[in-house]
Amino acid sequence: MKNFRLINLFFIIILTLAVSFQTLKAQNAKEKSLYQRLGGYDAIAAVVDDFLGRMMNDEQLGRFFNGLGTDRKMRARQLTVDFVCKAAGGHCVYTGRDMLVTHKGMGITEDDWNISVKLLKQTLKKFNVPAKESAEVLNLISSLKPSIVEK
Repeated sequence: MKNFRLINLFFIIILTLAVSFQTLKAQNAKEKSLYQRLGGYDAIAAVVDDFLGRMMNDEQLGRFFNGLGTDRKMRARQLTVDFVCKAAGGHCVYTGRDMLVTHKGMGITEDDWNISVKLLKQTLKKFNVPAKESAEVLNLISSLKPSIVEK
């Protein structure tokens, strides 16, 4: 009888540990940052490169990049990668100015904004970013609109 109780107690402890481990594992999977779910730094950099390339080659948005030298374009690219990385929960350090200061006086219109969102969606689709993460990226970017689009 004692052995039976001991075996039952052993199985209860093992079962409790197994359930706790699975719960902890599920919680950790749920707690991954957007940065991790997007694939980390290199994946974000690839998306930014494609997106900026689309903007630079766009008939309407290309005007914002005209007159910029290669160095300035590379700096803008790096700041964008760092900003997205940081905003998505990565360990990057964004050293640029806030969005309002950065975009003030550029004359970015609602139409410019809509084109850039369309291009971003195309980029996210190209890289097969899942719907949930795409929505999170678009929500993140949309939160910046008041600081970017000039009335």
